[in-house]
Amino acid sequence: MFPLSPRNGASVTATALPGLDPHRVNEYLRDSVIGAGDEPLAAVLLAGGRSNVSYLLEQGDRRLVLRRPPLGNILPSAHDMGREFRLLSGMARVGFPAPAAVALCEDTAVIGAPFMLMEFVDGQVIATADEASLLTPAQADAVSSSLVSTLARLHQVDVRAAGLEGLGRPEGYLGRQVVRWSDQWQRTKTRELADMDALSTWLGERVGDVRPDAPWSIVHGDYRIDNVILDPVDHSVRAVLDWEMSTLGDPVSDLAISLVYWSEAADLLRRDIPVSTGVTAGAGFWTRQRIVDEYSALTGFDLGHLDICLALACFKLAVIMESIHKRTRDGQQLGTAATDDGTMAEAATALARLGRTVAEGGGVAALSR
Repeated sequence: MFPLSPRNGASVTATALPGLDPHRVNEYLRDSVIGAGDEPLAAVLLAGGRSNVSYLLEQGDRRLVLRRPPLGNILPSAHDMGREFRLLSGMARVGFPAPAAVALCEDTAVIGAPFMLMEFVDGQVIATADEASLLTPAQADAVSSSLVSTLARLHQVDVRAAGLEGLGRPEGYLGRQVVRWSDQWQRTKTRELADMDALSTWLGERVGDVRPDAPWSIVHGDYRIDNVILDPVDHSVRAVLDWEMSTLGDPVSDLAISLVYWSEAADLLRRDIPVSTGVTAGAGFWTRQRIVDEYSALTGFDLGHLDICLALACFKLAVIMESIHKRTRDGQQLGTAATDDGTMAEAATALARLGRTVAEGGGVAALSR
């Protein structure tokens, strides 16, 4: 049994971790990872864990992060460890800020699921409004600027140079997303929501309006402020995390996701979505419209179908929140979301209403209603 250092005032043992057998991981490190030593392995479940689950591994002076799928109710094609490993490897090739990929283990006998290892990146993570309130307005401005410029930089990565040209089929991406998330809603829903049905129908009718020659790029799929690690001095992005949903597709869909996650002081429905709630509502943080304007200036992309992407982002996130609600209800969720049962159900309802508001002509401004 490997004793762990106290975390958050509690002392635990490595054998107590759900979803991880540190002894088996230690054996895997010794057998398969270059540079692994013989020192005792310490492991701790990292905060968060609403999607893939992350553990910090410490062995001597080296720190790694192990990522594995969640327990129970895994949506089809989600939580692909191989995809995330491939993305991180590609990002390293082109010098994009992301953790270095270390190893991919697809042998489920080790911990009961595939997992990947990546280097730990030290820095600042802003996940709550309290943490964001410690920033000065000038620092909040710097964070906003770096988040937008990093997203624009991602969407201009040379896919071939990154070795990621086979990652997906960008043609027809949005149409496939509508079909995929509509199907996954049927698989994961725990109740009927009229707003979700109406939103699915509207998206199916409107997605064909997107011009077939629209630009495509690497798409992160879950780009938001608490999925990046910031430099604590200049507040620039040191690393983008959580690449599990990345593919080749429409870059405007990434912008849309980030706008739905963004928060402003005047938001109403957005307050019922417990992800990054109120984080960017303070002084110095950019408005959503400024983000749109800056992104447009940096990329030159046509944003004429942003409303469709915004509605799709709300729909997609509602499905994800409902899936988390289902896992929590069934006692299969790890991390801070293990007690989020009612909260996630409310989030799915709010996102569905938000999506309908966008679809009814509200556009970016509807996200504050």
